[in-house]
Amino acid sequence: MAPAAKVTGFYREGNDWFCNASLVSDFTLVVDGVNFHLHKFPLMSRCGRIDKILGAVQGPHEGTFLTTLEDFPGGSDIFLVTVKFCYGIRIEYTPRNIVMIYCAADYLEMTEDYGEDNLLFKADAYFHKNILKNWKDCILALQSCDSVIPRADKLEIISKCSHALSVMVCTDPSLFGWPMLLYGCLQSPGGSILWNGINTGARIQTIESDWWFEDISYLSVPLFQRLIRTMEVRGIRHENLAGAMMYYCRKYLPGLGRWQSGQIGKTRTVASFSMTPAAVNQKVLLESVAKQLPELKGKSFCRFLLGLLRVALILGVQHTCLDSLERRIGMQLDLASLDGLLIPSYSDSDTLYNTDCVERMIHHFISSESGITAIPNPSSFEIGTSPSSRPLRRVAKLVDSYIAEVASDVNLKPEKVRSLAEALPESSRSLHDGLYRALDIYFKAHPWLSAKEKEQLCNILDCQKLSIDACAHASQNDRLPLRVVLQVLFFGQLQLRTAVAGRFQVLDTESGPAAPVTGPSDMAGQIVQRDGWVTVVRENQGLKVDLERMKSRVGELEEEFSKIKQEMRKVTKSHSYLSSPRFLARKFGCKLLNRSSDTQPDVVESTGPTPRASVEQPRSSRHRKSSSLIS
Repeated sequence: MAPAAKVTGFYREGNDWFCNASLVSDFTLVVDGVNFHLHKFPLMSRCGRIDKILGAVQGPHEGTFLTTLEDFPGGSDIFLVTVKFCYGIRIEYTPRNIVMIYCAADYLEMTEDYGEDNLLFKADAYFHKNILKNWKDCILALQSCDSVIPRADKLEIISKCSHALSVMVCTDPSLFGWPMLLYGCLQSPGGSILWNGINTGARIQTIESDWWFEDISYLSVPLFQRLIRTMEVRGIRHENLAGAMMYYCRKYLPGLGRWQSGQIGKTRTVASFSMTPAAVNQKVLLESVAKQLPELKGKSFCRFLLGLLRVALILGVQHTCLDSLERRIGMQLDLASLDGLLIPSYSDSDTLYNTDCVERMIHHFISSESGITAIPNPSSFEIGTSPSSRPLRRVAKLVDSYIAEVASDVNLKPEKVRSLAEALPESSRSLHDGLYRALDIYFKAHPWLSAKEKEQLCNILDCQKLSIDACAHASQNDRLPLRVVLQVLFFGQLQLRTAVAGRFQVLDTESGPAAPVTGPSDMAGQIVQRDGWVTVVRENQGLKVDLERMKSRVGELEEEFSKIKQEMRKVTKSHSYLSSPRFLARKFGCKLLNRSSDTQPDVVESTGPTPRASVEQPRSSRHRKSSSLIS
């Protein structure tokens, strides 16, 4: 008989394994540096690979033959399991080792040609009958495929597990693996809680659609990616697939949680078993997720993409990955938030924030919203009434707020501010108050800017689109160029006059004689008419108060404008006096002949309230004395 009939077990001495048999071992197999001293017949009768190896050996020293098995699935531990099977010792199949035993049996060619009910047959039967019908076991088996992916692909283990999990996700989880352990309770197919197999009639909470996120998050990146692809083919909703990927990324990208606070939620799991988190390469994970994420739109999804972009810039992923994320964010930039756009500059740039990235996202948004920008209407300020222009308006407001936030950076160049502001079309802003605020903050943080640079920046500002409050602030802002202040005053005064004229027209229309009311003279009609007149009187009183306020404001602006005119007139008059012949003659000690035509204007000028009065009066008196002496 074979020596396997007398083997009761195996024992280890150092780096060597021996079997408890009466016969001495025939040959030695080396697996992962561990020596197995075995007998030829039990292995040759079960393993086609070993039978071929030993059959090819010739010579008188066959008994001392030693060979090495390279890249054995599962290593020396799984090889010991297969050796025990060859010696007739009972082995135990579990969800954690079944994949390795399956692959080891395939590696050793333990088919039915080398014995009935061989290891490959038994492993395949256990895998299909037990593993693929239970969520927990299927997850454990798929996780164990990480180190033997090529051979597991050959045996279709990964595809079968992925397909089975996809089917279970699409199905009510109370139907598979029944009775199943769910949050510490046994559940029947009807949803009742079981106690010792007895239906208690109590109901448990309905499982939400994200119950499987936590369980599949223990898979490695390649296995997780293939499972998501299988689920997508199976027809699972893109929202659920995106949620699973978001959950996976938040778990293995620690920096992502800083910008996703409050969105992870409570951890849910159905398997209720302990698993070891996968060893994940963050860079590989981010690049694979960026390729596989579905095309979705939403505030939470946009915030997640912005967080991915931050982490991608830190990890230094490929440019194609960065471009993909920027394009995805740009297509839904109207759903982004200001804090999400404040991406720090992680490169060698001098600026605090990555403004180039934001500018590229703005261009992606404009490209995606080409239908809005294709028909500009700069003469009308009512484009916000159409639904198609609302995203453009939101982005314009967001960009203005972004410029205001980054404007305090002392290293931010004026050209970058202008390029950010001009990235959007002119029709995107009905009011330029936000843009004016951003420029004011920038001028305050950069007092060394020249007047020319300030004027070039102010060219992006349309004074006709400033509100009354913004005009009032700009008219007193000494950081703005004088030309811009004058434009603000002019358009502000024009706007106020137009508004006052419109109010007068409304008052004249409402104060006209009312047409006689025709119809039955019942009490209800009289009450309605009286209430209507009371409402009109109250509205007229409110309009009169507003009108008085606007009149006073117009008066203040006109007074300021007149003061500016007087100051400019004084500056012009002093300049003309310094260049006059009389001033030059007195400077060089010369005297000019008196003319009767020159005397009168000097007297007239001396009476005016100008700085030249004190100079012209003595000179006119000397002229009178000289003329009297000559006469």
